[in-house]
Amino acid sequence: MQAAELFEQEIKPSDVARGLRVSVKSAYQWHQLWREGGVQALASRGPSGSRCRLSPRCLEKLAVYLEQGPAAHGWVEDQVWTASRVATLIGRKFHVSYSVSGATRLMHRLGFSPQVPARRVAERDEQAVSAWREGTWAEVKGPGRPAGATSASRTKPGSPAGRPGDGPGAGAE
Repeated sequence: MQAAELFEQEIKPSDVARGLRVSVKSAYQWHQLWREGGVQALASRGPSGSRCRLSPRCLEKLAVYLEQGPAAHGWVEDQVWTASRVATLIGRKFHVSYSVSGATRLMHRLGFSPQVPARRVAERDEQAVSAWREGTWAEVKGPGRPAGATSASRTKPGSPAGRPGDGPGAGAE
């Protein structure tokens, strides 16, 4: 609307862009719209993108379902809402198909965030895992890289003093 006022004062689009701190391209597009349709042509049309396929009432119900947790809807393995599970839940309860990314956006809109379940066996023995890490893994792991100069290059080893030309093969031409 500020741009429309400036255009009415016959200010050039490039000056409008500078004054409103927008791109020159945007100012010229606004100017074109303003010339063809006046101030009404510059009025906001609302948020872009596709509209939500669930009614406000269905969104409220979905939020209640999410609050109940996954176990209440058949996922008893863990208490995590993944985007895939939410997309499935929407399909089951509202007979509307949502993609995983669409379910993610919908969850964020409702104040939830999708989570990735920890892939652990329910019968995992933490003491046995700790004992294996301290004993067997220490033997298998090996010493690792030697301390000293390293290089980010795969083809050129690091220089011992950190100066170019001091590394292996220096002076051998």
